Amino acid sequence: MKRIIYFLFTIGILMFWSSCRKDFDFAPSTGNLEFSKDTIYLDTIFSNIGSSTYNLKVYNRSNDDISIPTVRLSQGVSSNYRLNVDGLPGKEFENVELLANDSLFIFVETTADIQALALNSLEFLYTDAIEFDTGTNSQKVELVTLIKDAVFIYPDRDNTTGIVETLTFDVDGDGTQDETTLQGRFLENNELTFTNEKPYVIYGYAAIGDGDVLTIEAGARVHFHANSGLLVTNNASLKVNGGLSDDQELLENEVIFQGDRLEPLYENIPGQWGTIWLFNGSVDNDINYATIKNGTVGILSEGNQNAIEDKLTITNSQIYNSSNFGILGRASSISAENVVINASGQSSFAGTLGGKYNFTHCTIANYWNNSFRQFPAVFLNNYITDTNNMNIGNDLMEANFNNCIIFGNDNPEIGFDNISDNLFNFKFTNCLIRFQDTSGNFSSNANYGISNTDLYEDCIFNSDPDFKLPFKNMLMIGENSAANGAGSTSFEITNDILGEPRPSPPDLGAYKSAPFTED
Repeated sequence: MKRIIYFLFTIGILMFWSSCRKDFDFAPSTGNLEFSKDTIYLDTIFSNIGSSTYNLKVYNRSNDDISIPTVRLSQGVSSNYRLNVDGLPGKEFENVELLANDSLFIFVETTADIQALALNSLEFLYTDAIEFDTGTNSQKVELVTLIKDAVFIYPDRDNTTGIVETLTFDVDGDGTQDETTLQGRFLENNELTFTNEKPYVIYGYAAIGDGDVLTIEAGARVHFHANSGLLVTNNASLKVNGGLSDDQELLENEVIFQGDRLEPLYENIPGQWGTIWLFNGSVDNDINYATIKNGTVGILSEGNQNAIEDKLTITNSQIYNSSNFGILGRASSISAENVVINASGQSSFAGTLGGKYNFTHCTIANYWNNSFRQFPAVFLNNYITDTNNMNIGNDLMEANFNNCIIFGNDNPEIGFDNISDNLFNFKFTNCLIRFQDTSGNFSSNANYGISNTDLYEDCIFNSDPDFKLPFKNMLMIGENSAANGAGSTSFEITNDILGEPRPSPPDLGAYKSAPFTED
């Protein structure tokens, strides 16, 4: 009985309260809305590639509940912008309610075809506006997007099955074609020169076929979608012919490889695309004045360690923000001069499974701060372990580092892993290296015997390289650098990566020292 009385009493209170409650009364807005910004810049996008999502916050600062009669894009349903107002998608909305002293979110995106907006234009500034109410109460927030035209390279897709084309080529060198799971296609003959007229946007792997040469001209821009890259197959070559730039911010003559997201948020995010893959059997690859950034592995060079000409010659180039390795060599042959590598999730340079490597006047640094890092800036080994836990070795014929800086935000920044059945030849000459064995962890490993001049000749350890801003990939050295004048003229390259003449004796690394200036 008590429960019944309590239940009836509760119902009575609720009925009394609801009978006294006034329904929310939303008055029309009076043009006094406030906004988190008066213009939304959706930054730069490529034609027909969707933008990131941007947000606008709309405030009702009054003490009245209001209803906004209309929220719409100025160009209406024909607009290339898309809105989401408090969770509802569309381009026009009516009677949008907003409580007193409250706010709502509007999310904005766009996708546009530049040729539909401005035929034969390379870029187009596309604008619209979000309109709130009409007449004397009308308010606007402008929308602005720069749209760039591009050359798009992508694999075919079967319209019936949705299956994307994959690459077939001789993977194991036995003379037969092998199917792979790599999505992509081979470049046609008329696609084997990348110019600087338009950016290139690549989906999947753009492959260079047997005997073909891909030439990339100075000033070209190559953008990769996620899980995409370049693949240089058997007897094929890559020639990157960048040039020295007058403006070190614009890098107008360099060839730049990066992801296809152009918004500032993505400017320095690692792992946005795959790699430039110099497959076993590719030959005579040259890269000069290139910037390679934000990949998984900047350059993966496999095989051909005994080639008469080095498999890869890379000069005057920069590799930054690689989620795994800046340059990864596997039983390969690489010659590098005036090269800067920084910010790699594992090693900036790894010469694995043996090979032949020569680095002169290079700055190999690793100021990675996105996660814990297990590997040093430079790592060398001469074997792999197979699925049966058996070691398969291969000679490290040579790994020479001359007039280099090898440094980073960890200690040590050199690492070795070798088996005695195969050659393991390396030498650091006139290098500034971060290595300090304060706990004696490496005292029994002859590879770290820094007093052995057969391995370490005229090297400097743990002194300050005086980098400008290493966590921002500015590896120029200042007047107080321990690298100043510490090089050997036996390995001197006349000009540094910026085209500046080196002093005699030369400074270590890719840059000649100079006083820092305010940017």
